[in-house]
Amino acid sequence: MDTSILAAAGDALVSLSDPVRLGYLALGVMIGLTLGVIPGLSGLIGLSLLLPFTYSMEPLAGLAMLIGLAAVTTTSDTIPAVLFGVPGTVGSAATTLDGHPLAKRGEASRAFGAAFFASMLGGLFGAVLLGLSVPVLRPLVLMVGTPDLLAFCIFGLSLVAVLSGGNAFKGLAAACLGLVFAMIGEDSQAGEMRWTFGSIYLWDGMQIVPLALGLFAIPELADLMIRRSAIVSEHFRDKVSSQREGVMDVLRNKFLVVRCASIGALLGAVPGIGAAVIDWIAYAHAARTIKGADKTFGTGDIRGVIASESSNNAKEGGSLVPTIAFGVPGSASMALILAAFTVHGIVPGPRMLSTNLDITYALVWSIAIANVLGAGVCFLFAGQLAKLALLRASILVPIVLAVSFIGAFQGQRAWGDLYLLVAAGVLGFVMKRLGWPRPPVILAFVLGSLLERYMFISTLRYGGDWLMRPLVLIILALALYGVFAPTLRSAIAAWRGKRNVSLSFGFGLHRPPLDVAFTGGLFVLFAATLVTSAGWDFGARLFPQVIGWTGLVATGVLLFAMLFVRMERTAPAAHGEATLDVRDDLGDLGAAVMWRRALVFFAWCVGYLVAAALIGMLPAMVVFLFAYLVTAGERLWLAAALTLGIGAASYGLFHYVLVVPWPDAVLGDLFPALRDWRPTRLF
Repeated sequence: MDTSILAAAGDALVSLSDPVRLGYLALGVMIGLTLGVIPGLSGLIGLSLLLPFTYSMEPLAGLAMLIGLAAVTTTSDTIPAVLFGVPGTVGSAATTLDGHPLAKRGEASRAFGAAFFASMLGGLFGAVLLGLSVPVLRPLVLMVGTPDLLAFCIFGLSLVAVLSGGNAFKGLAAACLGLVFAMIGEDSQAGEMRWTFGSIYLWDGMQIVPLALGLFAIPELADLMIRRSAIVSEHFRDKVSSQREGVMDVLRNKFLVVRCASIGALLGAVPGIGAAVIDWIAYAHAARTIKGADKTFGTGDIRGVIASESSNNAKEGGSLVPTIAFGVPGSASMALILAAFTVHGIVPGPRMLSTNLDITYALVWSIAIANVLGAGVCFLFAGQLAKLALLRASILVPIVLAVSFIGAFQGQRAWGDLYLLVAAGVLGFVMKRLGWPRPPVILAFVLGSLLERYMFISTLRYGGDWLMRPLVLIILALALYGVFAPTLRSAIAAWRGKRNVSLSFGFGLHRPPLDVAFTGGLFVLFAATLVTSAGWDFGARLFPQVIGWTGLVATGVLLFAMLFVRMERTAPAAHGEATLDVRDDLGDLGAAVMWRRALVFFAWCVGYLVAAALIGMLPAMVVFLFAYLVTAGERLWLAAALTLGIGAASYGLFHYVLVVPWPDAVLGDLFPALRDWRPTRLF
């Protein structure tokens, strides 16, 4: 290995060993563990919340905190998956198949020991892969031209579009929607103001933090409020004792760990293949290669837990490979890490493998240390962390929602951030209820500027010849195959009667009216994109025209299928067949009740905005918390205690530690003296 690489790895370890940086890494790990144990609050939400607070931090400390969170969320999500059969995140869905039956047999401690140890080994394997791949990537990256980078970006988006929702055309349309969002603001090629509608806030484009929070955090909180019940209703029984037997199980199946960790790391390096898929692939591999697994998997086989858990932690190291080398995020979480790079002026690509090699290896060490620390904490406090899953929704929802509003405000620190949060929340909720994938939207949004720049440079320099480059042809062929092959195979199989679905043709409304209306709205949006961009300069209109036509075709195919193709299931769904469905089951609630409660939730969000405009953002948070808790039926003393405690902590953290410049409120306009004194400079 090159001595310069070894020196960079050593320097990175010394830099990361600074107590402050290690402290931030440990803080990220603790937050990630907490989020992982609460179903619905994934690492993506945690990264969205933490991202704005890293703006003023030293780059290595901020990145270490984010990596620490991302690396361990799929470690603690095992706790609810085993105890309650409820995966904390999609990355532990396969763990429930054998983990929960083990808990029912009184072997929860064994399942925990195996899961935590396998997760740690898988995470370390991913970090080692990332570290060893740097010497190989350095010469490869230098050989890659702009057209090749453009092809890599397209390939990544094509995989996300297919895998994140189970419907290729819905995924493509969602990705095109994210790219349209990315184009809002001043065009960097021609200086054209695109779709700002006279708003100064939109001159710099949409901000990723409120958009990500709106798409992912708000819909989950809305679902909790709609259900009006505890996240986990099953009675909690603490069976976490000695976990040594599970550790020994992992050691006895060490080759299974290596195989499944390899699957996780290698698939994680392919942009678009996320946690929702990787653990199932590893689980299926184990089920097909282990003798007798067809009889024991799904009934409490410890090897099923080991296979799933060793793969989902390894993916984080793998997903950093394309993020660092090509600026293509390997997952939705890496898209937010890529956003953190941008915030701190770190440019992914060749520089990360040359002048910024120390930063690259700091990320490698961060993943390794975070996995060891996360597994250790889980071994010690698994029982205590699991109790967080029993928090009532009436307590959890207002607290997380209040923090989300403050976190969203860190985008441009303008009212537009808060409006975007609520608007994106409505969009995310509708997409989730209708089965539309949301990860392609945020990934496309982050990749939008890169895609446009690469496309403009490639077209300007090579004309149409850039499409004839050998590497570009290979990558684009793989992208097209990935998009259309699954859909064609499914359609052919259904047509021949080889699947449990029959197809028939005839005009009618073959999908819910709201789904048809939403798809039609996107069709109109893409058509408007084409019309409004037609008169712009070449540099400003090239990308909108390409995306507009792509989105128009995708939504056109969807509308045709919704109006003319009838699909009927002829047999019950096979076990695991719908694992990629992004919709959650809300129990026996009818559609009318669900939408009525959703309107109430978003009315609370709007009420928060109104209160913030009148009395200031932090005072509004206190009023909101108390009012929500009391209205939800919490006892008065508990509502007061929680409000005072969280309000005081937020006042100290945001007002004095982070020094947030609060937006002006009506109360401050009426009494300007309030803004002259530091303790009351909230209005």
